[in-house]
Amino acid sequence: MLRWGRPLPHPSIEQNYFKAVITMPIEREDKAVELIGITKYFPGTVANYKVNLTVKKGEVLALLGENGAGKSTLMKILYGMYLPDEGEIWIDGKKADIRSPQDALSLGIGMIHQHFTLVPVHTVVENVLLSAFNTPKGKASVSEVAKEIEEIGKKYGLEVDPYAYVNQLTVGMQQRVEILKALYAGARILIMDEPTAVLTPQNTKKLFEFVRDFRKAGNSVVFITHKLNEVMEIADRIVVMRNGMVTGELSRQEASENELARMMVGKELEEITVTNPSEGNLSGEVVLSVRDLKVKSARGHMAVDQLSLDIRAGEIFGIAGVSGNGQEELAEALCGLRSVEGGEVLLEGRNIVGRRVVEIINEGVGYIPADRHREGLVLDMNIEENLILRKFESEKFSAKGVLLQENIHQYAQKAIGEYAIKAPSSKVKVRGLSGGNQQKVVVAREMDIATTVLVAVQPTRGLDLGAIDYVHRTLLRARSEGKAILLISTELSEVLALSDRIGVIYRGRIVKVFNRQDAKVDEIGLAMMGVSNDETQ
Repeated sequence: MLRWGRPLPHPSIEQNYFKAVITMPIEREDKAVELIGITKYFPGTVANYKVNLTVKKGEVLALLGENGAGKSTLMKILYGMYLPDEGEIWIDGKKADIRSPQDALSLGIGMIHQHFTLVPVHTVVENVLLSAFNTPKGKASVSEVAKEIEEIGKKYGLEVDPYAYVNQLTVGMQQRVEILKALYAGARILIMDEPTAVLTPQNTKKLFEFVRDFRKAGNSVVFITHKLNEVMEIADRIVVMRNGMVTGELSRQEASENELARMMVGKELEEITVTNPSEGNLSGEVVLSVRDLKVKSARGHMAVDQLSLDIRAGEIFGIAGVSGNGQEELAEALCGLRSVEGGEVLLEGRNIVGRRVVEIINEGVGYIPADRHREGLVLDMNIEENLILRKFESEKFSAKGVLLQENIHQYAQKAIGEYAIKAPSSKVKVRGLSGGNQQKVVVAREMDIATTVLVAVQPTRGLDLGAIDYVHRTLLRARSEGKAILLISTELSEVLALSDRIGVIYRGRIVKVFNRQDAKVDEIGLAMMGVSNDETQ
């Protein structure tokens, strides 16, 4: 029996879904892609259910939906990474049998993945050749490929040195290489999966310029995203998915962010919008002071290099930056999870460098990790066990090595009520909870620990809009209670919405600090690229 992660709808529900779709007739000769009745099952869940989707020639189609809506699965079917269990694929008016990415490329379909598929120790031209290995174009000489890369780059504003090593390129330039790989293979239909997730605002603008130029040349783009502002800027037509199905279709002219959000989550936007926070306490006492901190990455290089910052009581200090600039190492060092090579971490004036994790917990430092599954929870433990996971040795929960089950149960019941954790019982395994409720378990535990400082890393990653709103409100409440909060997020909009001050991290250093009211996206973006080296506090 299937346990529906995305439930198979009752026929009446299914009819309502498809009544909600605003049908836009498109002549077959104008269709670059037509998906008909696509259904995909995974063990225990339905990823896509009877999805109909068309992409016109010379169009940017935004595929919008929350994490887990089925967007990426659907596009991986189009790209040949998955085979559909039901349904048909038509390309340029002809039925297609796509069983591999090679099949997709031969039909002019390319995909730019959210996580790049490059070989860092190879050059740009070598990576392009590798991607075309099993195609006729893969037999060209290195110099011929390099020349074509330069020509494509000039045509679309994607210039890059063909002989540069990938590991020497910025993230934005690496994305160019991914696009060049697809264009060299002859892609006329580009699938772009969350392409702005790792880009600075400036690189995002350049990407959008390419998308527009590519469309003007008569090509098609499927732009997968969950960011409403990007959809309104770049899309010609918008298809919204939820629970593996299409819930609506709009032209950009008909769309608004409120309407799109409602279609994504089934609620009015007013119910889930985070109100702008009031000013934090910028004159409060410094609770956490980091001085010239040096921390190595798992690979042994200096990921955090003489970083300094101060966080005051009643303040949210946001860290903005492209992923991979030392954010993870900084957070782990502050919480005692990674050794420090140099510098100080002063908590209310006391240096906690070298202290054990349990000692830092007892000092009142909470930690919401970026990956709740890998670092935040033990999935096969129940809610009660996860709520006391980092403090089970406290007098409240144990005596002489024996867990006080009644105390634990009462504590869990209180947390479930206070944090609106939806679960039939505190005894259920957290594996069976939704992503939002799993994150609420982590947040409840760490908020209780964080009597002085809360370190929150990507606290809303992978959550639906309702859960995001709840986490945001919880952080704002913690600030109003006088806690010092370090918010680390690659979502610049999140940092801007919640932070009182914003520090930009680049190559392991805070290169610029902005007061929220003075922060401008373009200036933050430049600092994220390392353009500003003026370190200010």
